[in-house]
Amino acid sequence: MKSIPFYTDRLAIRPFCLQDTEPYFQLVAHPIVHCFVSEKLETPEQAKQEVLKKQLQTDGSDLAVCLKDTNEFIGTLFGIWENDTFSVCWNFLPQYCGKGYAYEAARAYFDFLFNQMNARRIYAYVEDNNFPSQHLCKKLGMRQEGLFKEFISFVNNLDGTPLYENTFQFAILKKEWNNQSE
Repeated sequence: MKSIPFYTDRLAIRPFCLQDTEPYFQLVAHPIVHCFVSEKLETPEQAKQEVLKKQLQTDGSDLAVCLKDTNEFIGTLFGIWENDTFSVCWNFLPQYCGKGYAYEAARAYFDFLFNQMNARRIYAYVEDNNFPSQHLCKKLGMRQEGLFKEFISFVNNLDGTPLYENTFQFAILKKEWNNQSE
């Protein structure tokens, strides 16, 4: 198994450490994408407790993404194992969006999951109004497998009723991933 951390040209992808607390709090204090609302934290102390929990995870399911030269935290990669299938998510601080960091990190993460953790399939759920993540999925070679109408609710409408969001599912198989690099 490949060790964690692992690196790209510009990034270090590693377990969380205590120095990530403040930027992690900035990331989760005001979620931009609705699916991260349940991760919202109210205080830096809550963020510290979460970082301490995340430090204990050694299976590659919750990783910090940092600038390689400075070790500055810029985002997260995380997911859930289901047999040989992995559901992935990414979340980056707004000031680092649009610079190719998410693609660079996700590409390295997929390579790690497929080639070191022996994932057979990776998939992601993306809300239909989250165009940057849809674009990222396609750029990674994932195919859209479905659109789930009014699939899930993370937030409420102004009247207090659930806002059900349409959600795309994107996926890629290990053999498809390996064929991309040939």
